[in-house]
Amino acid sequence: MSTISVPLNSKLELSLNNLVKSGFAENKAAVMRKALTRLTEEEAVFALLRAEQDIKDGLIFRGDLRKISKKFK
Repeated sequence: MSTISVPLNSKLELSLNNLVKSGFAENKAAVMRKALTRLTEEEAVFALLRAEQDIKDGLIFRGDLRKISKKFK
């Protein structure tokens, strides 16, 4: 497991502390892990929704996913 240091403005720090105080997570690190997990899940859902919309719009991609993904970077 790695450790990172992230500067937070006062508003984000207050939010982080309030989430710990409210019982959302047991400490600041756990709040951040939960937040990253939720963001990752949300992004996965949005990717699926975009793919579904592309299919509706007639855009269908076939082939090697690695090659296709390079076209979008």
